[in-house]
Amino acid sequence: MKYVKLGDLLVKSGDITQAQLEEALSLQEGSGERLGAILQKHGFITERQLIDTLMSQLGVEFVDLNTYAIPPDMAQLLPKNLAKKHMVVPVKATRSEIWLAMADPLNFMAVEEVGAVTRRRVVPVIAASSAVERAVQNLYSNQGAMQAIEDMQRDLLGSQYGAAAVAQPQSMTVDEDEADAAPAIRLVNSIIDRACTEGASDIHMEPGEDSMTIRMRIDGALRAIIPVPRELQSSVISRLKIMARMDIAQKMIPQDGRANVTVRQEALDLRISTLPTIHGEKVVIRLLRKTPELATLEGIGLEGENRERFCKLVDNSTEGVILMVGPTGSGKTSTLYAMIDRLKSEEVNLVSLEDPVEYNIDGICQVQINDKTGLTFANVLRSVLRQDPDIIAVGEIRDGETAEIAMRAAMTGHLVLSTIHTNNAVSSIDRLLDIGVEPYLVAGAVKGIVSQRLLRRVCPHCRKPYAPSLEEQEALGLEPGEGKYTFYKGAGCGECFGTGYRGRIGAFEILPFNPAIRRAVHARSLKELEAAMAGTDFHPIMENCRELVLNGVTSSEEVHRILGSS
Repeated sequence: MKYVKLGDLLVKSGDITQAQLEEALSLQEGSGERLGAILQKHGFITERQLIDTLMSQLGVEFVDLNTYAIPPDMAQLLPKNLAKKHMVVPVKATRSEIWLAMADPLNFMAVEEVGAVTRRRVVPVIAASSAVERAVQNLYSNQGAMQAIEDMQRDLLGSQYGAAAVAQPQSMTVDEDEADAAPAIRLVNSIIDRACTEGASDIHMEPGEDSMTIRMRIDGALRAIIPVPRELQSSVISRLKIMARMDIAQKMIPQDGRANVTVRQEALDLRISTLPTIHGEKVVIRLLRKTPELATLEGIGLEGENRERFCKLVDNSTEGVILMVGPTGSGKTSTLYAMIDRLKSEEVNLVSLEDPVEYNIDGICQVQINDKTGLTFANVLRSVLRQDPDIIAVGEIRDGETAEIAMRAAMTGHLVLSTIHTNNAVSSIDRLLDIGVEPYLVAGAVKGIVSQRLLRRVCPHCRKPYAPSLEEQEALGLEPGEGKYTFYKGAGCGECFGTGYRGRIGAFEILPFNPAIRRAVHARSLKELEAAMAGTDFHPIMENCRELVLNGVTSSEEVHRILGSS
């Protein structure tokens, strides 16, 4: 391929003007970014336009890395540091040639370096930049894990491994390229790195009769990633126990710990839990990011009318209780943090009570609950009321004592934010009454209830439209009709593990309290409550779900999975 400048190529093809090229070149100066990235970032050209132009002008082939299965042995041909340096990935090779997937096939420095290292003629193929980055992480993450397992087995056969794995110094930076680190450390690092790449919330290490299975919770569903031979199980668990400062000799009782690690310049908080089983200890790792992207209204999926209702409820409340409700794993904590982020300011004293403190937020006072030392929600809440608070965030209402103190605090001029485990807005009222809170306190203190669920998004890489059946339309409460609606579902691809889903979004219902609702709650009358709700701006969560299906964000099957036939 003869040398040609990308800018000249795009001007010649008519995708950008000479003026746009000159502006992009001035923006590029000193940024360290490639021209193609600058053009895309500032909206001069889309990635699809760039790919199409390079394909037509240079005759370069396109490879869809979301569906293309890269042979694992490709990781042996090209060193990981070189692949990450230029963000390129080998997809196939012969004795004399190697096909290199890259977002910018005009990156001749990358082509020359790869050719020199592999001693093969490089054939560039073009791919989407995000797909290349993910392919690099997956290819070398799997290769690093398998190499670490081989090293552990070899050391075990040589009777050198047992004590060495435990005695390794603690490294709190997850770096797969640590060549001098013990194999157990490299394997654990590789697993954590893969979890970050896939956006997993939890890692499950489950011992079995023949091997230990590593599974990761991605978008709310567990996915099997890699098996670890049974004889290496104790070494991996010992490494995790050292990281979490647990007792490595104690294997018959559950233990809990935490570790702070850095993965690719991102700070993570790991919550590590062990549980004895018949085949050994099971370990579950919760991954918490120190700077949550979800802690914004956009991040949790609040849009349109629901966003307006939410902002009206929060911004107009200077006292009272606002509850976030939903079952476990429905995103209540993210919504609570989004609310805290909206309300914090230099003019207010905002104190949060959390168990555990999942994210560190500047500008507020966060208290870690510890039942063992007497720092219970109820005890700390009493103390906080003597600290001149304006806003109090209670991580979770678990008992009647905490609920009553929160309600009384709200009645005396404080704004209280909290979460409670119930299925919907109405059942949260019953829950408060059932745990012993007086009806007059609930009626007088609660300002509004936000109920939510998390739905998986249809994968944008393999999304296909289809005409829904009459049964599907009726299940969503739509007026049935042939060819009246278009739904979407994912066909399954490499980007979504073949599930058809990638990422999640919140669905909400928001119930603001008015005088009629307060009277119904005080009277403990469900009939009065339903009549009062009909007179408010309340829209059941199914309406939000229906809108998400019609907009192609999620599928009718996902709505049925989360909400059932309700």
